[in-house]
Amino acid sequence: MPRVPSRVERGLARLFGDDEPTTFGTGWMAGTGGVFLGMLAVAGTLAFRYPDLLTTAEFRVRYPAGVLRALLEVTIGLTFLLGATSMMLRRRKVLGLTALTLSLAALVAGGADVRAAATPDAPFTIGLDWFALNVLLTAVVFVPLERAFPLRPAQTTFRFGWATDGVHFLVSHLAVQVLSFLTLLPATALAAVWQPAGLRAAIASLPFLVQLAGIVLVADLTQYWVHRAFHTVPALWRVHAVHHSSTAMDWLAGSRLHVIDVLATRGLVLVPIFLLGFETRALYAYLVLVAFHAVFVHANVRFRFGWIDHVVTTPRGHHWHHAPAPVDKNFAVHLPVLDRLFGTQHLPGDDWPAAYGIEGDPVPEGYAPQLAYPFLPRDAD
Repeated sequence: MPRVPSRVERGLARLFGDDEPTTFGTGWMAGTGGVFLGMLAVAGTLAFRYPDLLTTAEFRVRYPAGVLRALLEVTIGLTFLLGATSMMLRRRKVLGLTALTLSLAALVAGGADVRAAATPDAPFTIGLDWFALNVLLTAVVFVPLERAFPLRPAQTTFRFGWATDGVHFLVSHLAVQVLSFLTLLPATALAAVWQPAGLRAAIASLPFLVQLAGIVLVADLTQYWVHRAFHTVPALWRVHAVHHSSTAMDWLAGSRLHVIDVLATRGLVLVPIFLLGFETRALYAYLVLVAFHAVFVHANVRFRFGWIDHVVTTPRGHHWHHAPAPVDKNFAVHLPVLDRLFGTQHLPGDDWPAAYGIEGDPVPEGYAPQLAYPFLPRDAD
């Protein structure tokens, strides 16, 4: 199947594309940065305006509202400045004009001083807050890292497939409450009928760091076999192939996951963690750790860690997992010792894979086509 850009990428290319340079000082970086921050400014303003609908209740009560309002005000101001800069430097004004429009839209919607409006009760909320904060933090950390220490210098932030991965990122964060509910369902259902009380009490009495290490071990041991099953069972591989269909590795590539993959893997990993009774704070610390680590191991960075590659999964180890061959290696998410123990480790010298993806490129681009891909007839490959 020939690889073609998704509809979103083609539409964005028509809207913002031109033949002008994109180097520093041409207004392109200012324009793209302004559009990025402008979208976050509008999202943040809407989240403050409709908190009961557009923010996650579990997180809402923990937010430092004053700090976030100040951050929103700064974001709106930066959006305006970057948009104006792009307008002055660039012959085609669409990037700058879009950034200015977004900053104006955020101000019209109420800006940093917006007050909450009443909304109808809903069984689930949309995690616009979770999306905005996550994309801001990960992009601010990893985009500069990938520009300063790139493994593949020619690979740009807006490489082939970035829009598809962006939609995966968007959907998974907006639907965080629904996905969390479904992910927790197997663990809570099993815990309701059976719990090893004595073992749970013993684990709960352990120091925090020991519990955190225990969660990492239990989670990775479970995830290793779930991950390996997704590679060896044909029906499961068609689901997991969506994740491996990206031909570029960067901070956004790890977001390309089919919803069945997400629910099955995370749901099964949480079962032993809940049954064993680890404390909530240790579980939350693990979730923060795994969120950062999942982005890091996919990043387009050339860091070399030497012997640490064999202790903790690093970008080089996980990049080899995404190589066209050998694809069925390096299943451990955190602890490479599991791959050594079960004979699936692949770390040749100091080398990195030459390419990524699936031979023949059977998986189409675009979020909706990838969602449908596992259920298409076999001859569609």
